[in-house]
Amino acid sequence: MGNTVRELADRTPAGRDRYVDLLRVASLGTVVAGHWLMAAVFADGRVGNLLAVLPELQILTWALQVMPVFFFVGGFSHALSYRSLSRGHDAVYSVFVRARLQRLLRPTMVFVLVWGVAALALGGRDGLAGVALRLVAQPLWFIGIYLAMVAFTPLLLKLHERWGWAAFGALALAAAGVDALRFAAGVPYVEFLNFAFVWLAVHQLGFLRADGRIGRPAVLAAGGLAAAAALVAFGPYPLSMVGMPGEKVSNMAPPTLALLAHGVWLVGAVELLRVPGARLVARPRVWRGVVAANGVAMTAFLWHLTAMLGVYGAMLALDLPLPAPASAAWWAQVPLRFAVAAALTALCVAAFRAFERPAGGSRPPASPGRFAGPAAALGVTLSLLGVLGLSMVGFGGLLEGRTAVLIAVRISAPAAVVMALAGWLLVETAGRAARARAV
Repeated sequence: MGNTVRELADRTPAGRDRYVDLLRVASLGTVVAGHWLMAAVFADGRVGNLLAVLPELQILTWALQVMPVFFFVGGFSHALSYRSLSRGHDAVYSVFVRARLQRLLRPTMVFVLVWGVAALALGGRDGLAGVALRLVAQPLWFIGIYLAMVAFTPLLLKLHERWGWAAFGALALAAAGVDALRFAAGVPYVEFLNFAFVWLAVHQLGFLRADGRIGRPAVLAAGGLAAAAALVAFGPYPLSMVGMPGEKVSNMAPPTLALLAHGVWLVGAVELLRVPGARLVARPRVWRGVVAANGVAMTAFLWHLTAMLGVYGAMLALDLPLPAPASAAWWAQVPLRFAVAAALTALCVAAFRAFERPAGGSRPPASPGRFAGPAAALGVTLSLLGVLGLSMVGFGGLLEGRTAVLIAVRISAPAAVVMALAGWLLVETAGRAARARAV
């Protein structure tokens, strides 16, 4: 793989914005490290959250909750990709969807299938195994949101090209309106709309970045930070920018206006670091590392919780000391747990990284792809609902009839798996058919 990485790095176009690639890797790496650190496993197999054990650490989420940066980078990349494909294909929507989602959905579907088989083999379990069947699916919410961003890119890009910052402002106002209906009027289920409004607003900032219209990053950073602080201090929003167990209100699920303000501050902050970041990633050795990490980033993200829970599972099985979370002995173990979790994640990457590579040219179907666009839209919708539903219900209830509420509708784990797989197949089929027609 080293030679391949070197070749890819050496072939990088001179005009490529390497800093964006660095942000993608750094944001996912920060999320992975944050998940590993927050996992507070007790000696009896219970899994808690370090931020609940030490609430004073919740302020750190204002710097370490960096998922908005990943979605910001996604907006930048989607704008460039869609415009490029628009110049070469008639059936651009389905081709764009397949091109953007191939390296996302293929490793995700493999993850779902492997853990689905494991859930069937383990059955209903108590202790850490039962917790793992629920927890490993939770990061899939990120996949679902990213699917929505890809699906809405053509429409939102048109709005951006016509209205610029006003398009972002409209989404931000919509997010504020949802929170007003939720907290002031008590309208049920309306909060789920902010999964779209908040994250698509952050995504819209990526469009502005692609067109060099992001403005003054210092103003963004200061304004976003001040707005987030005011909303938390005087509004109904909690301090933590990640979800906390037992909280009546979470800034993450569903997202709130406070999280949007947090995203704005982070975008301003990373833009302020753009010049030194670009100098760093211009170094050949650093750039090769970024290229290598980007090639396996999604696989590592999907399996990192599996690795961490595997570490704790092995410690419990071997009867190794498991200090109380946040104790001095617990902190002393952090470097070793991280090292072993990183090694296990690397093993998972070695086993499954082939699925993250773009598929080679396959035989085009006989269909001319007449309905490729609608089929791709339906496929994205099914995959989105499937992975979001699975992130909520987990693998533990695969054959037990357990359900979770997704946008006012109850969904079970089997239904979520079927929707995710069916949606992926539709996206693949529609994209290949449209590509064949365009060629």
